[in-house]
Amino acid sequence: MKKFTAALMGAAFVAGVAGFASGAMAEGKTIGVSWKIFQEERWKRDEAVIKGIVEANGDTYISSDAQGSAGKQLTDVESLISQGADVLLIVPFDSEAILPAVQKAADEGIPLIAYDVQIEHPDSLYITFDNVGVGRLMAQEMLKVKDSGNFAFIKGDQGDPNATFLFEGIMEVLKPNIDAGKIKNVGEAFTDGWKPENAQRNMEQMLTANDNKIDAVISENDGMAGGVVAALAAQGLAGSVPVTGQDGDLAAINRVALGTQLVSVWKDSRALGKIAAEAALMLADGKSMTDIPNVAPFSGGKRGVTVNSILLEPTPITKDNIDVVIDAGWIDKETACNGVTMGSVKGC
Repeated sequence: MKKFTAALMGAAFVAGVAGFASGAMAEGKTIGVSWKIFQEERWKRDEAVIKGIVEANGDTYISSDAQGSAGKQLTDVESLISQGADVLLIVPFDSEAILPAVQKAADEGIPLIAYDVQIEHPDSLYITFDNVGVGRLMAQEMLKVKDSGNFAFIKGDQGDPNATFLFEGIMEVLKPNIDAGKIKNVGEAFTDGWKPENAQRNMEQMLTANDNKIDAVISENDGMAGGVVAALAAQGLAGSVPVTGQDGDLAAINRVALGTQLVSVWKDSRALGKIAAEAALMLADGKSMTDIPNVAPFSGGKRGVTVNSILLEPTPITKDNIDVVIDAGWIDKETACNGVTMGSVKGC
C-alpha cells in the first residue's frame, strides 16, 4: 500500500505535494465540512489549515459540529448539501450511521472525502494517517520499556473504525509476547466518544479490579491518556506506569517531557489538512479521485469495501526527540517543557 511521510518542517507540510494546487482552480465553489466533535484540540488545527487554503483560493468554507451525536451529524450533512456544498469533507462520529447521508451525497454527484476516519463507501476518498501503523508504533515504544507484565488497554469509541485499526496494529506487535505468556491482558474497554473522563473511569475500574497491579497502559489517543494519567496519579502511580497516546496534543507532549506519558505518536494534522483541502479543491474543479497525487486503493475496513485513499506516516514523540515537534513549530518550548528540569530532556 502506498504511503508517504509528513514533513517535519513548519510550512513544508508534506513532501511531494508541491505541485498539488499549482494549477489555477475554479473559484466560487463551496467546501462543506462536518466535524464529529469540534471541541477536541486537534480539529481546530485541522480547520485552520483547511479553511485557510479554501478561502485563499476564492472559495467558500462552511462547516458544522456534530457534537458527538451520530443523529445530529446526519442532519448536519444534509444541511451542508442543501447549502450548496460542491464537495463534502466528513469526520464521521459513527461510520455506519453516516452512510445514508453519504449515499445521498453520492446520488447527487457530490464528491466526498472521509477525513481521518474511514467511511466504507466506494465513492469516498479516505485521507488519514496510517492508523494501523500508529498502533504498531505505540506498541513498539511500549515494548522498549516494558515487554512483560499486566497490560491494560483503553480503546477509542466502538463506533469509530480508527479504534479497531489502532488495536489491530497494537496487537500485531504485542501478540508474540501475549502468546508467550509474558504479557497478560488484565483489562480492555472501549471509551465512549474518546472522552478523557470516560477513559479515566475505565482506568479507575481496571485499577480497582486488579488491586492497582497494572504495569502498562496502552491508551489509543492523547486525550484518553490524560484521563488515564489522572487515574494513575490518584493512586500514586503516575510516572511509574508507562502510558501511550497519539495525536501530538500539546498537553500530551508536556506529559511526555515530564515522564507521565511514554509516547505521543505525532500526526501533523497541518499536513493532513493541507492535502485534504487541496484534494477538495481538485474534486470541486471536476477532477477525479484518481487524478489526485498519491492516491491508492484501500480495503482494510471491517467490511472490506475498496476506497481510494491517501495514507500519511506518523512520528512517535518520546523524551528522546521532543525537539522534533518544537523545531517544527507544532508546540513552543515553554509549553512542551513546562515543569521539566532544564537539560533533563532533549529540547528542554
